[in-house]
Amino acid sequence: MRIYICSFLVLFFSLTVSAQDKELYRPKEDAEEALGKIISQAGKENKHVLVQVGGNWCIWCRRFNHFTTTDPTIDSLIKSSFVVYHLNYSKENTNDAILAKYKFPQRFGFPVFLILDGNGNLLHTQNSEYLEDGTGYGKAKVLAFLKAWTVAALDPASYKGK
Repeated sequence: MRIYICSFLVLFFSLTVSAQDKELYRPKEDAEEALGKIISQAGKENKHVLVQVGGNWCIWCRRFNHFTTTDPTIDSLIKSSFVVYHLNYSKENTNDAILAKYKFPQRFGFPVFLILDGNGNLLHTQNSEYLEDGTGYGKAKVLAFLKAWTVAALDPASYKGK
């Protein structure tokens, strides 16, 4: 009997630690500083920033992250074109100053996505409702959204001769 209890406790604590490691959002983080570093990185890498605003409490936020990181096509597009940042919104930290700077995207609910250029300028705010499909996200919808906001998509040279 003791072996079952010990096994259960080991499994329980390992799952608890594992779940904590997988937190997407960091309420205690200085988001202004962290986002500044992400924007700088995006500028150096000639990418845009994909900001996913939400919280660890948000099931749709977790679904989107899981969906985009487990689909090889979407994951590849994100890695090649964006630097991702998960901006926390929770009772512990609502990051009001950043959200005000980016025109109050929380009005669309959570998650909500911001596309920033490599200088931190807001290019687009995306209501996630338009990317949903049933109890998840639609691959074609998410790919269309992401492809429309890559650096190449906004480069006028991409459209010469078309």
